[in-house]
Amino acid sequence: MTSTELSDVEKKSLEEIPHPSLPEGSSIYGGTKVFPDLQAENGESYFTLVHGIAHESSVSFVAVLQATRALRKGFETAIYFYGPGSLNCLATRGFPTTGSSAFPGEHNINDQLKTFISEGGKAYCCRFGLSLHGAREEDLIEGVIPTHPLDVQDALIHFARKGAIINSTYQL
Repeated sequence: MTSTELSDVEKKSLEEIPHPSLPEGSSIYGGTKVFPDLQAENGESYFTLVHGIAHESSVSFVAVLQATRALRKGFETAIYFYGPGSLNCLATRGFPTTGSSAFPGEHNINDQLKTFISEGGKAYCCRFGLSLHGAREEDLIEGVIPTHPLDVQDALIHFARKGAIINSTYQL
C-alpha cells in the first residue's frame, strides 16, 4: 500500500462529512461589537507588563497588539518586558541569519514592536531578564529602552499612581 492508496475504511471516513464544509470566506461568527469603541480621555495611560516568551504562546504577541491598539486610541502607552519576556525585544532573531525567517511569522513580534515604537509607544526591557538568558543589551530592537531590574516594580507603581489601565501578561 502506497501513501496515496486508501483502504475502504479510510475512504469511508473521508466521505462521511464533506470537506470543506463551508467555502473559504464563509462567516461563521457574528460581527456585533458589544462594548463601545472607547478612546483615551485627556492624560490617560495604558501600561502592559509582559513575562512571556516569544513564540511559546500568543500571549506576548497579543499583548503588543493590544498596546498598539491602546496607543492608537490616544493612550500614553508603554510595554515593560521582564524575565523571559525580555527575549521578545531581541533584534537578533532569525535563522540561518539574523532577520531571516525560518518559519512564517518568526518576526511578527519584532515587526509589531517596531510599529509600536514608531507610532510613539515606549518599550522597556529588563536588563536582568536579558542576562538570565545570555542575551546582550546591544541586541535589542532599536528604540527599546533597557532598564534596571528594580525598575519593574517602580514602573508599575508609577503607572498605577497615574491611574493607568494596567494589563499584566504572564506565561509559565
